[in-house]
This record gives sequence, structure tokens and C-alpha cells, in this order.
Amino acid sequence: MNETILIVDDDANVRDSIGGVLRDEGFQVETAGNGSEAISKLGATDPRLVLLDVWMPEMDGIQLLQELRSARSDLPVIVVSGHGNVETAVKATKLGAVDFIEKPFSIDGLLGSIRRALRSSGDELGDSRAELGPSGNSAGVQGPSVMERTLSRSVVGGGQGLHSGVRTGLILHPLPAGSGIRFGSVAGEGYVAAHVDNVDSTGYATTLHKDGMSARTVEHLMASLHAYGVTNLLVKVEGEVPILDGSAVEFCKMVESAGVEDQDSWRPAVAVDEEVRLDFGDDEHISIVPHDGFRVTYELSYPEPVGEQTYTFDFTGPASFRDEIAPARTFGFVEEIRALENAGLGQGGQLSNFILIGDTGIVNTELRFPEELARHKILDIMGDFYLLGAPLRGAVHARKTGHSANIALVKEIWKRFG
Repeated sequence: MNETILIVDDDANVRDSIGGVLRDEGFQVETAGNGSEAISKLGATDPRLVLLDVWMPEMDGIQLLQELRSARSDLPVIVVSGHGNVETAVKATKLGAVDFIEKPFSIDGLLGSIRRALRSSGDELGDSRAELGPSGNSAGVQGPSVMERTLSRSVVGGGQGLHSGVRTGLILHPLPAGSGIRFGSVAGEGYVAAHVDNVDSTGYATTLHKDGMSARTVEHLMASLHAYGVTNLLVKVEGEVPILDGSAVEFCKMVESAGVEDQDSWRPAVAVDEEVRLDFGDDEHISIVPHDGFRVTYELSYPEPVGEQTYTFDFTGPASFRDEIAPARTFGFVEEIRALENAGLGQGGQLSNFILIGDTGIVNTELRFPEELARHKILDIMGDFYLLGAPLRGAVHARKTGHSANIALVKEIWKRFG
């Protein structure tokens, strides 16, 4: 393998134990017990990657990270902490760390992080392909293949979770081709794949769960990744994706600021060759029919003062999503907010991050579009439908539906065509 890894940690036992594991894996290993020694080793050994402890005397890991990035902007650095938190993880990532892991960690988790940082596919991808769906499944009806994509660099964001009310960070890390989109903890090792098989609940938002790992309110981010064609990404978040301003505008800005990178691999789209329709009574239904592209029509119907709204969105690329759909915000009714609060949800709802509707109309903002509520429903559909694990070709028509109906149709499409 021959890549040299520099381990920077003030604990000699940690340096020795990690160094032994990495040597067994075929890496060359250099160690340093403090910042000054690390800077000296950097010039003498030309490492391929640095494992950097946060808590060290004299010069802590964050300060040293700044020095390392100034000296070698192309050098991957993985930050390791025994006292990890969202703020430290976000700060490290903003300074250019490619990953953040918390002690104690498993050897497999550490090696997986190193492989990702070195842009090697690694053995850890073998099992994940089986659960990602269309990209690894030859059955069903496949549309034209699309180039796999990831982000060009890591990017961070932050805000409150809509339902938890907890301040949460968001870190997007590039992943190699074939990895899929994964949600993991900011300071942990486990992950849950963004696939319909892992949907745990759809009450007011879409939640993923597997093997003790959960990610809540994923739909707005997933819609943005759908629009920009991102197929491989590690999303690190503490429990719930932040609501930001209630739309997907900030997620689009995050993706555009990081840049999108084509990968030398192709993934087939999922295409339907017949109508699939689900009816739920009370004039509530959702369907998809064959279509050369991706189109969504949504019919929204509420009693006055909302009334009827209908919007049709023809997806023609990221710009169409960014301009027509991404700005549409989450909305809720006064009585619905009370019910959410009684259920322990909606704790992060603020007048600045959703549209509040009362008996006489909208009480806290001006609409960004005449049919903003219907457009937001399309935003949710785009996010939920990307849980197929691949782009979808077809025309969706939905009336009076929400996340539960979206996921029900996605599961039916997956069963028939996945």
C-alpha cells in the first residue's frame, strides 16, 4: 500500500496501538506527540494522511489543523476526539478536516474513514451496495444510466431541528462511487443508508432508522441531492437534519459551494413502464405513469382560507429545482402546531422557518409564490422519491397526499421495478 499516515496524539499508547493496526494493513506509519513535532514530521516524511487528536497540550488539534492546512492544503486530515461535540466537529470540518470520529472507535470504523479519505473503495462498500437498491440490482425496468456524483469537498451547515428543537450541525462528506447516500452521527461510526427500506416513520417528516442509527426530517436535503444528481455522500448529523428557513434553499447553496464532482461510474435510473396508482379515500391519491423525464403535479386542497392550489414541475436540471421548488417553505396550521407541541414535536418551529396559517389566512409572512404550499409538497415528493437510491423517470400526480403516501408509492415502485 505504501501510503504514509502521520498519527498525532499526546498519548503514546494510542499512537502505538493505532500505529500497529495501520502497519498490519500495509501502511507506513509516522507518529508525533505534539504540534511542534507534527509540523517537523510533515516536512520530513510527506504523509499521505494525518490522524489528529483534538485535546493536546501547548497546541491543540484545531490549532494544529490550521497549521497543517496552511502548509499542505491538499493533505487529508481526520480529526479524532475523546470529547466530541457538534461545535468541534463543525469547526474541524470548516477548517478542512475530511472526517471527524470520536473515541472510543472501532478498528473497522477507523479503517473505513481512512479508506474514504484516501479515495479507495475499501471493503466496507461491499455490503452497502446490496442495500442501496437500483444501483446494484439488475431486475426491474431501468432507464438511461446517469453519471455517479459526489461533492468536490466537505461542507458544513447548522441550525435547529424542526421537531426536536435541538441545535444540530450538518456535515456533508464526499464518498467514492458505489457508496450511496448515508446518514451517520457527527461523532460516531454507524450509518443508515438513504433507502426506502430504512424508512421508520412518516409522521410530519421522513425518518430513517437502522441498527440503532436514526436520521429525522431528511426530505429537504434529499430533494436537493436529487436535483443536483448527487449519488454518493456521507451526511453527518445529530439526529435531525436542521430545518433552516423551512425550504431547501440553503441546502442548494451548500451543494453549490462545495461543487459537484462526476465519478467514473454509472448508475441506472429507475423507469416505470406502466401506471402505478394508490388511492386513500376522500379524494386522496398518488400515481406515476411512464414519462421521458421527471415531472410532478400536485393538487393541494384545504378549507378556506387556503383553498385549492395546483402546480406542475418539469425537472430540467438543478437550476429548475433551485428556482421553482427549493424556495417553497414548510407550512402548518395553528391547531396543527398545538397538536405537534402536545406530542413533543415541532419544538424547533419558529416564525422564521415555516408558514403559519390561521383562521383568516397566513399570519407570519408573505408567500414567495402564489402556490408556494403546493410547491413545497413537490419538494417533499422529490426528497421522498430519492429514497429509491437512484433517479426516477416518470410523471407523478398527487392530490391531498403527504409523506406517508409518498413512501407507500415509492415502496410499490421499488417492489415492481427496483
